[in-house]
Amino acid sequence: MKNKKIVEDLRTKTDAELNKALVDAKKELFNLRFQNATNQLDNTSRIKDVRKNIARIQTVITQKAREVS
Repeated sequence: MKNKKIVEDLRTKTDAELNKALVDAKKELFNLRFQNATNQLDNTSRIKDVRKNIARIQTVITQKAREVS
């Protein structure tokens, strides 16, 4: 249920908003990995969540690109 809502929200965004969300998610993933390497990360499952969100965003971007062409 929660995942469907996230995907629906992503589909309503414009291409620019999706690209910005993708960049932000990748920056967050980098920071989480850095914290994990230095043993400062408490919630390691957050890395998995961010990776899945990146995949969702990329999937929506690809679907929108295929609809246009």
